Amino acid sequence: MSSLTFSHTVTERFLRYVTIDTQSDPDSPRSPSTEKQKDLGRVLAAELKAMGVEDAHLDEYGYVYGTIPGNTDKKVPVICFCSHMDTSPDVTGKDVKPQVWKNYRGGDITLPGDTSQVIRFAEHPALKNQIGNDIITTDGTTLLGADNKAGVAEIMDAAHFFINNPDVKHGTIKILFTPDEEIGRGVDIVDAA
Repeated sequence: MSSLTFSHTVTERFLRYVTIDTQSDPDSPRSPSTEKQKDLGRVLAAELKAMGVEDAHLDEYGYVYGTIPGNTDKKVPVICFCSHMDTSPDVTGKDVKPQVWKNYRGGDITLPGDTSQVIRFAEHPALKNQIGNDIITTDGTTLLGADNKAGVAEIMDAAHFFINNPDVKHGTIKILFTPDEEIGRGVDIVDAA
């Protein structure tokens, strides 16, 4: 069996992506509802192209498409990895300052940008399962944008894996990043072809 080539890029990608303001606007009739969503779209399309996704592109409506061709002779279905790029219009997504809490030891997490905001260990029992892991939060002055830039980063990491490991057989993989999910319009104009 061949050895797999893989270096996790998900954290580095996530930390970059959350700093790009992609708030959607429910009052806008345009698609995407905000032009700034295309800022992340341009980054993703360029990164996919640099990886070798030849058809990667950002369309006029803010959707990013790409295809990783299948590399198996077996008849398998096409799958799609899909996530949305926009963040909630309810809390600012400008000037996001992600905080990485390395090797979390337990206890409360006081957000440094607004120390009145504390993630209390007693109120969040899931934190117990994160002891020893790294945790990423906002600094407390903005939202983080993990919904769903975490999904975007995971998909980009998966694309990187499949492209760099041709011995891992797979069917065709479609990649889709959408705008405006937070305002209920994420797939309104998607090209499903």
